[in-house]
Amino acid sequence: MKQFEISVNNRPGEIAKVTDILASNGINIMAIASERCDNPIIRIVTDDEQSTRNALTKASMKFRENELTVIELMDRPGELAKVAKRLARAGINVESIHLLNKGGKITSVALVTDNQEKTYEILN
Repeated sequence: MKQFEISVNNRPGEIAKVTDILASNGINIMAIASERCDNPIIRIVTDDEQSTRNALTKASMKFRENELTVIELMDRPGELAKVAKRLARAGINVESIHLLNKGGKITSVALVTDNQEKTYEILN
């Protein structure tokens, strides 16, 4: 699973522009986050990586892709803290995190780290 990190301008309408590009191509957003900084970005996870890649490229959007590690946690206090501590002890930095699904007793979380291979080994 991939996270798309899209570079945008720091002005009104950028989220609308990106989400409209995806909607126009029938792409469903599973998770989204944005950061307003020197170089604003929108991070998205979708249900169709190839179509997302094609739509963003066709729209001349600047983006990069990051591999995600998806984990399932019991939906109770402290579970994410346990994961974060395990990664910290291993010297792994979490660069971004998405809540993908929360329902019932299980929560799905997607992580981008500075060492995806080691993250996968530790958490799976």
